[in-house]
Amino acid sequence: MKQRILFICTGNRARSQMGEGLLRHLAGDRFEVHSAGTLPSGLAEQTVQVMREIGIDVSGQWSKHVDEFAEQRFDCVITVCDSARQGCPVFAGAGQMVHWDVEEPSGTYERGGTLLEAFRVARDDLKRRIEAFLRELPQA
Repeated sequence: MKQRILFICTGNRARSQMGEGLLRHLAGDRFEVHSAGTLPSGLAEQTVQVMREIGIDVSGQWSKHVDEFAEQRFDCVITVCDSARQGCPVFAGAGQMVHWDVEEPSGTYERGGTLLEAFRVARDDLKRRIEAFLRELPQA
């Protein structure tokens, strides 16, 4: 049986969407992966663009509210921003709750650089974290 993983951020427009796409791509069919937001605001075009740069197509993903998953069981729920962690509902059936504070791309952009560069920084941070996450899992 596949492990079920849920990535959560506030808008479900960048970081959690990237996490969903990256884990699906890096782990193949080992997981059933989803993403959601506490205040979903639509998939960002920059998310699609920077993921496409590394050969991952997330254009078929869409922004979902975390409440859609509230009654479901997950092996691991990963929040990727502090506000999502604070606003995240309790997942009683979650085997593991993990928090990664990945910087919001618009926050990076506001301090200098281009918006696409900021999305790339978030993508690369998530990729490193997911690769480490996969290395730490017991091999079946």
